[in-house]
Amino acid sequence: MNPFKTIPQLTCIALMMSSTGCASRLPPITPVPHVDLPRFMGDWYVIATIPTRFEKTAYNALETYTLEPDGDVATVFHFRDGSFESPVKSIHSTGLVKPDSGNAVWGVQVFWPIKAQYIVAWLDEDYSQTIIARDARDYAWIMARTPFISQADYTTLLAKVEALGYPMDRIRKVPHSWPASDS
Repeated sequence: MNPFKTIPQLTCIALMMSSTGCASRLPPITPVPHVDLPRFMGDWYVIATIPTRFEKTAYNALETYTLEPDGDVATVFHFRDGSFESPVKSIHSTGLVKPDSGNAVWGVQVFWPIKAQYIVAWLDEDYSQTIIARDARDYAWIMARTPFISQADYTTLLAKVEALGYPMDRIRKVPHSWPASDS
């Protein structure tokens, strides 16, 4: 057996681990032309996702963005793990806006030195709904300013995610249950 035959597979595994992917030959995701960062800040409810390991059992998932004076974005992901009764957990990270990207491409850093790609792939003109994507097509987020959206909007957003080249069998609709005053 020739041990060098496994090099392409090992290279692919290394590339997938670095989130650049190898299995799909899809083109890079085109970000929206411009994001008004102050307008984008605030709370975004995660309506559906191709989840990271932290989100696989998340309930009431909420991402909060705060623009820092240096132009970075402080992010906090709040969620309940496994049920609506679980205590709220939070994960803090920093969004580093890529220069010359129209503020639509970030590197999100949960811990140094790793930065995960974050692309605003679609954004409603009234900043009420968005799709966050990655070129690797490994994770995606459908988010809204409210925890509940219409079925028609949800179906439309799913179609947009599918058009980006994502595997739709991996989408998870996030359960939400909020008191009327919180939604």
